[in-house]
Amino acid sequence: MAEPRRAAGLARIAAFAPVMGEVYADRRNHDLGPVAGDALARPNVSGLSPWLRHRLVHEREVIAAATADHGGAAEKFVQEVLWRGYFRGWMEQRPSVWRAYVAERDAALARIEDNAGLRRAYDAAVAGRTGIDCFDAWIAELTAHGWLHNHARMWLACIWIFTLRLPWQLGADLFMRHLLDGDAASNTLSWRWVAGLHTRGKAYAARAENIRRYTGGRFDPHGLVEDVVPLEEAAEHPLVPLPAPGGAVAAGHALVVHDGEGLALAPDLAHPPALVIGLSSPDARSPGGVAPAVGDFARGAVADMLERAAARWGCPTAMVTTPADLAAATAGRPLSAFRLPTGPEADLWGDALAGAAILDDPYDRAVWPLATAGFFKVKQNAPRALAPLGLDLG
Repeated sequence: MAEPRRAAGLARIAAFAPVMGEVYADRRNHDLGPVAGDALARPNVSGLSPWLRHRLVHEREVIAAATADHGGAAEKFVQEVLWRGYFRGWMEQRPSVWRAYVAERDAALARIEDNAGLRRAYDAAVAGRTGIDCFDAWIAELTAHGWLHNHARMWLACIWIFTLRLPWQLGADLFMRHLLDGDAASNTLSWRWVAGLHTRGKAYAARAENIRRYTGGRFDPHGLVEDVVPLEEAAEHPLVPLPAPGGAVAAGHALVVHDGEGLALAPDLAHPPALVIGLSSPDARSPGGVAPAVGDFARGAVADMLERAAARWGCPTAMVTTPADLAAATAGRPLSAFRLPTGPEADLWGDALAGAAILDDPYDRAVWPLATAGFFKVKQNAPRALAPLGLDLG
């Protein structure tokens, strides 16, 4: 079971660092299946995503470890880390994509209640009873372990959309309920990418031969729709400016942290906090709440960061689960808070944090402005953008 503590994430970085170069580049696309005792401990991929999603470890630490051990040979691994920042920056600059997903997800959930055929197909898919061997195995792995190899996620999403012909929003919601690393930007935009909506007119096709090859012959799927037709949408999602920095930290402030900012690289503040409050709301990720393991990891991540905050600043801490609890806990103190990225947590807590001094991560401020179109701009410009942070990407 994944342990939601910074120490566990750091240990995983150290264990995988020797593989972050050529071995990763050569073997990263192979889904070798879960390993007994630790389903995230694959020999060819890091399994770091739950710790990165909650920022118990930081992208800067992971990139630094990869380049220190492998230099330019870590390029593929570093690019995979950069994808997370790309997706978040892209979503921040097109928040209407998130709003559209929420509305369409809720409408699709309502249709399930009114359409018996859709209900049967959906129930069979989420139970792993489709008869497609790889799909059913990945559903079982997802629900048992809260994680899937990235290639398996793409294959599963493609089969969901184009073979089973289920609404992509319901698949994205399933992932948000069960993935330990469930992230609004990465999850929503990855599903849109497979469907042909993120890069319009270009969908991802799950091919039986590709699945056989990259799973070592574990699966032999039949009946897949391989000639996929990209989905379309009428809505436009215009680019909007990134939010401005959020003001100065006041003396005697209450610092608000959340399960997307795990104090991996705690900032130097103009004034130390008089109180640190952790927001924990994992069930906001889906109308159906999240799986017990997902909730436990998210709450454990917040508890770990509060423990480390108390040790660093010597102040009291508290965990809250509702905006009303936050108002009561702060007792009129000025607030500072790490920025809540576009997604369910911002939807829940945004109004309660209005007027707070917002703390931005320097890495995000470097990467997000590059995410205006495709990933290539991030790949091309990240070395220059991240150099002031001490990262040498070559």
